[in-house]
Amino acid sequence: MLDISSELDQWCAQERDFALATVVRVSGSAPREAGAALAVDSAGTAIGSVSGGCVEGSVYEQCQQALTTRRSSLEHYGYSADDAFAVGLSCGGELDILVSPVVAGSELHSLLCEALALVRAGEAAALTRVVAGPAELVGRAMLVRPDGSYRGRLGEPGLDRTAAAQSLALIQTGGTGIVELGAEGSHCGEPVTLLVETNTRPPRMIIFGAVDFAAALSRIGGYLGFDVTVCDARPVFATPARFPEADRVVVDWPHRYLAAEAEAGRLDGRTALCVLTHDAKFDIPLLEHALRLPVAYVGAMGSRRTHAEREDRLRRAGLDESEIARLRSPIGLDLGSRTPQETALSIAAEIVADRYQATGVRLGDTGRPIHRPQRLALGLGSV
Repeated sequence: MLDISSELDQWCAQERDFALATVVRVSGSAPREAGAALAVDSAGTAIGSVSGGCVEGSVYEQCQQALTTRRSSLEHYGYSADDAFAVGLSCGGELDILVSPVVAGSELHSLLCEALALVRAGEAAALTRVVAGPAELVGRAMLVRPDGSYRGRLGEPGLDRTAAAQSLALIQTGGTGIVELGAEGSHCGEPVTLLVETNTRPPRMIIFGAVDFAAALSRIGGYLGFDVTVCDARPVFATPARFPEADRVVVDWPHRYLAAEAEAGRLDGRTALCVLTHDAKFDIPLLEHALRLPVAYVGAMGSRRTHAEREDRLRRAGLDESEIARLRSPIGLDLGSRTPQETALSIAAEIVADRYQATGVRLGDTGRPIHRPQRLALGLGSV
């Protein structure tokens, strides 16, 4: 839904009736991820996409039907080898899509419009909807805030409280997730499947070392959706003019800045720390702290010889082998990079590969699924 949030926000302001089709679950090589959405208003105008074209026509018809029946439904699409003209995904993947009518004056319309207003304001929230379970619950929604408060009802009070708690966990980690619960909020009993879509602050990328590589990495980091900070203790190098595409440029000792950010709670399990200083007096105090933080990625630039020496220094500083093993060094994937731009690409590729626990080798050589889920906190099922 977030991929068409600006258009949906306008429809809400105009109090249009529309149907919203949202990808709930993906398997195989489907072209869009969970949360992708297509919306159709009562005049037949369509925005968004759920499959890159494979099943758009059928989903469009389901949206029109939902506007007529005023009922939500869960639709399944897959590949049919027996009928070349069957509605299905030519890529061989499968999709589950929730189709819901969003009618002006309804609770879902009110909650969705409030959620979109929060997206516009850059505030965190989760829109949680029942996608499978007892027929009377499918399509129900609640809006959850970062303080744990919520509006809307999914079912029994126990289900609402548990759904709000699980939604809050996803707000804190970011992303879209599927949660399986029992009808009364436990993990047993008649199952209820929830789709939780969150709007959170962007993940952070902190680049230590105001060097040419940092300028290129800040550019690609912003392109990937990171909130990018460049930090260096040398004011002559750490200037906004040298890093125009960074969200902020900080003049401070790297280890001191990192400790302050951690203490203030501004780091989380999505944060990427990239150490490009290549200077032991900066690197070692910084890595001593970084490798003990619950962040997603810690990488450091340097040769293999530098890395070996760095490991020895970190051992002498008291880090154990499991902590040292978290360090990605030499930083980046083996792309044969030479220029700062190519090196930034290899670093960004390693960060993405770590996020999805991927190998970084050629797709044609893996024999594994092309798409794999992002890791989520607290053992929540992901799509």
